[in-house]
Amino acid sequence: IVDGRYHTPCGHFVSMSTRRYDCLRSNCLFSQRHHHPYGCKSQNCIRMMGLPVKNPIRVSPTPCVTCRQREGRPATS
Repeated sequence: IVDGRYHTPCGHFVSMSTRRYDCLRSNCLFSQRHHHPYGCKSQNCIRMMGLPVKNPIRVSPTPCVTCRQREGRPATS
């Protein structure tokens, strides 16, 4: 899970912190509940992690720094 700031005018997300969680699925290689021993060869098991979830903990009414610089505006307001 990635916590961060969402900029509404440009739609960009700037990460601030990250944390992990366990999906608790028995068919996921990355879960502590995975029921196969080491070296799992089962085709039914999930072998890829999903993309991190973006959790906007701050919403900004201004464009992000990159977009402001691109438009020629100062980075700080």
